[in-house]
Amino acid sequence: MTGLGAVFRPQLAPERLRAVARVADEVGLEELWLWEDCFREGGISTAAAALAWTERVRVGVGLLPVPLRNVALTAMEAATLDRMFPGRAVLGVGHGVQDWMGQVGARVESPVTLLREYLVSLRALLGGERVTTEGRYVRLDGVALDWPPEQAVEVFAGATGPRSLRLTGEVADGTVLTANTPPDGVRHARRLIDEGRAAARRTGAHKVVVYLLAATGAGARERLRAELVAEGVGAVSDLGVAGDAGAVAEAVRRLADAGADTVILQPTGDEPDPEGFVRFAAEQVRPLVVA
Repeated sequence: MTGLGAVFRPQLAPERLRAVARVADEVGLEELWLWEDCFREGGISTAAAALAWTERVRVGVGLLPVPLRNVALTAMEAATLDRMFPGRAVLGVGHGVQDWMGQVGARVESPVTLLREYLVSLRALLGGERVTTEGRYVRLDGVALDWPPEQAVEVFAGATGPRSLRLTGEVADGTVLTANTPPDGVRHARRLIDEGRAAARRTGAHKVVVYLLAATGAGARERLRAELVAEGVGAVSDLGVAGDAGAVAEAVRRLADAGADTVILQPTGDEPDPEGFVRFAAEQVRPLVVA
């Protein structure tokens, strides 16, 4: 069954999160995702708050930019969240927006190399291993967590390009695809992920999470179109959806048929009613997706 969630976008002030998270929990939304966009809101701090304010909803962070964060720190924070809120925190990491990484002096010459080294070490640390490694970017000397997770923790990675997508298949537990990925793009991504998994001789499930830009209510089509144009993808077909619950559910199903395990509805940056959007996702769209 396809998972369904929604995004709390960091265009909203941090103090808005509490109300949105509580609504998500009340209406039975499966997943609420957060972003660590420079220079808006911290991913771990917002995830911890959302988890503390709720009882059931899973909270995802997609994505933490790896050039900004030492891998040992990310492992410490991920393990802490999982021990406090078992099974409810979902961690995603990625290259980060390269212009932003340049602004803070963290841009690296080979983002793919960094992500590979980071994912290997992060998964090992979260698995309770003591890690010593001398990579190009990741260097650890006998590092182990005092409080590792008590259960397996999945590590997702964001990717767009072919090399990164194959990499997620090789060394991540799941892949996060942006809202700029149409159904055909999901199919292509799945093929590349599977190539990586085959090369690494990995078996078992590999979950794919896809964001879907969605707008409903007054001015939905205009808001959707404006955001697609602003993102430079106005000419790409089959991106985003505007309309009622039926239209959104159909767009979710198309992504699921293309290979998405979970679809996260992403409101436009100017969504006038974030709490209402979460209710719409859980109460109106979800029943149609599972029907």
